[in-house]
Amino acid sequence: MSTTLTPIPTPIPTPAPALGMTAVTAAATAPDAPARAAGTAWHDVCALADLEPLWGEAARVAGRQVALYRVDAETVLAADHRDPRTGACVMARGILGSRGPAVTVASPLHKEVYDLATGRCLTGDGPALPVHPVEVRDGRVHIGLPG
Repeated sequence: MSTTLTPIPTPIPTPAPALGMTAVTAAATAPDAPARAAGTAWHDVCALADLEPLWGEAARVAGRQVALYRVDAETVLAADHRDPRTGACVMARGILGSRGPAVTVASPLHKEVYDLATGRCLTGDGPALPVHPVEVRDGRVHIGLPG
């Protein structure tokens, strides 16, 4: 069985914030930036420079395994590292791509494709991939997890 992959456009389109997901760059953290969601605990995870562009990295944050994806110079997206179909912690090793304006990740196990803005499975009726808000402030990546 062979799989044909579509090359990632350069640069990857930056997704518009959607339900359950906010990608905020340093320029958007001014005092007029939208208020943070109530009940969200924010965690300083790493330096932006620690993340390779167009590559996923796994991190353990407040006891939870998350996958971080740096999609351009200042945008980082985050989701659970646990594959929602199999339960294996592999999503940081997924294949980044896009479908229209949506930035996506394909599970490295069964190739289900997930929208990183909404977590919705785009290849069927599979379970959603939990996604998390991210802020980049002063060169540091902060992730919001349920408090």
